[in-house]
Amino acid sequence: MENIESPENRIKIKNERLQVPNEPVIPLIKGDGIGPDVVKAAITVLDSSVKQAYNGGRKIFWKEYLAGDSSKKAHGKWLPEETINAIEYYKIALKGPLTTPVGEGYRSLNVTLRQRLDLYACVRPVEYIPGVPSRLMNPEELNVVIFRENTEDVYAGIEYDACTSKANKVIAFLRDEMGEKIRIDSSIGIKPISEFATKRITRAAINYAIKHNRKSVTIVHKGNIMKYTEGGFRKWGYEVAENEFRDCIVTESEIKERTNSIDGNLENKLVIKDRIADNMMQQIILRTREYDVLVLPNLTGDYISDLAAALVGGLGIAPGANINYETGKALFEPTHGTAPKYANQDIANPTSAILSGVMLLDYIGWNEASSLVKKGVTECIKENFVTNDFARQMPGVNPVKTSEFAKKIVSKIET
Repeated sequence: MENIESPENRIKIKNERLQVPNEPVIPLIKGDGIGPDVVKAAITVLDSSVKQAYNGGRKIFWKEYLAGDSSKKAHGKWLPEETINAIEYYKIALKGPLTTPVGEGYRSLNVTLRQRLDLYACVRPVEYIPGVPSRLMNPEELNVVIFRENTEDVYAGIEYDACTSKANKVIAFLRDEMGEKIRIDSSIGIKPISEFATKRITRAAINYAIKHNRKSVTIVHKGNIMKYTEGGFRKWGYEVAENEFRDCIVTESEIKERTNSIDGNLENKLVIKDRIADNMMQQIILRTREYDVLVLPNLTGDYISDLAAALVGGLGIAPGANINYETGKALFEPTHGTAPKYANQDIANPTSAILSGVMLLDYIGWNEASSLVKKGVTECIKENFVTNDFARQMPGVNPVKTSEFAKKIVSKIET
């Protein structure tokens, strides 16, 4: 892995447009557990695709930075400032999964990175790859892009343990000043959802939908119960659509008023609609074709993006990105966890990491290289050349190693 230091090799942004040199430096965080295995496979594939697509005229220089267990062992810190500063400076990074203890210990490093860098849009495309085992009867009908707000909701991390002085103060305030009844032994969490953050993520989702010729954007919320937080998310989402994109959009209610039908795209405009979150979990399974781009608050976005991924084969093939479209900063990462029991065994599915790399290539405009990777992945899976997570669901198919899967994709790219 080579490193070079030069301002000319840094990705920059001007007038909200990326300026990408032919040999950019991109920070790399290998991550914990299976992270090093899947990231190594991804780098092998991405480097091959760039070389093939541009005849050696372009190249990514990966520069490694630490976070998680490896950083703790080397520097005594879970997340060094050097790593955060590097992403700030170089704009774009690729990372593997990082460990987060459940119910104790340090806060999620993934969440910390998103909030420190203000990577407000968690973007997760979910599309079926032919040959992947799926529980859905017609998984090929599912093709959605999920925009999950990344900085607010309960993920803001404002919570207090039960029976502590801070929790008691909050409970006392709500009881004495606001007239609310809360059990004294309750843990307390705060759920902020702002107009600013809601409009920002909805704007990003609509811009994406228009740019990529998608048919609809669905605002997903629980506003029937949480009327001011989730209800605000719905209200502000419609406001940004109607006030900033009036010439490009039509709401579902407007279609119903004009045509007495909620089906179709009136005047070929982008349809803006909304669904209650629990209903959306059914809709994405039962009426799959009707959904295209989804925009959601943080917690619901986490749930539904994992559900959607499960319908097309699981998190092993689900890529993800965390993006700030105004500053250009972006962090691309597989959506699965660290799976420590499989660490260093060369058996994990690297597709999520590889397809996250595809998103990175698309983001910097290297679409020729990303197309080669997608072609290679699709052909390998069609030939039943798969890792253990898929092979165990496919009778008569023997699993291949993580590294073997990557090498096979490279062979597809180079032919």
